Amino acid sequence: MSRSLRRGALAATAAAFSLVSLGACAAGHDAPTLQVKPDNAAVTKGDIKVQNALVITQEKDKKGPAAVSATVFNNGTKEQTLDAITLPGSKAVVTLKPAGSGSKVVIPAGGSVLLGGKGNASAVIAGGESVVDGNVQKIVFQLSTAGDVELEGFVVPATGMYEAYGPTAAPVAGATPSGSPSASPSGSTSATPSGSPAASASHGAGASGSPSTGTGH
Repeated sequence: MSRSLRRGALAATAAAFSLVSLGACAAGHDAPTLQVKPDNAAVTKGDIKVQNALVITQEKDKKGPAAVSATVFNNGTKEQTLDAITLPGSKAVVTLKPAGSGSKVVIPAGGSVLLGGKGNASAVIAGGESVVDGNVQKIVFQLSTAGDVELEGFVVPATGMYEAYGPTAAPVAGATPSGSPSASPSGSTSATPSGSPAASASHGAGASGSPSTGTGH
């Protein structure tokens, strides 16, 4: 095999690994594909794991709020609430809204919650113009028991597989929260919320998890 062909094969292999990792939530948060870095922005603190964190802005040339998309897992035996999300280094203010009629975003024991997308909880960023597409943004998730969980995620526009998870994808009133005790990130193939762009990118449909383009663990 010539050098140019060999380089092409290696590039194709790297791209395939990237796409496979996008749908890794389908196999649980400890799936081998999640060990491929830096395709998933993920961090664990205590019983909480935040995975596939992104900041999704408006489509190109459009002004308006941005949104945070991520999957928050609770591997503990007691529910926790997501009390706030902050973006250090920016003036942006993030407003959380649960999927249902409650006042807080609850991550059930042994379950998970997906931020972003129709029928899911949302985290809308006022002053989203302060974040720039292509940059890496520090994101802090404030949990009721775990405290601050900090990681970095890419800033991407709400196009393609991210469109349905951007700032205009508001929760549906009265919808059932996306997390459930059966949504444990312990490795079950049906463990996490469905319908994310991560799953769409790798399988075309199905399994859970938020859009994945972030930095490494």
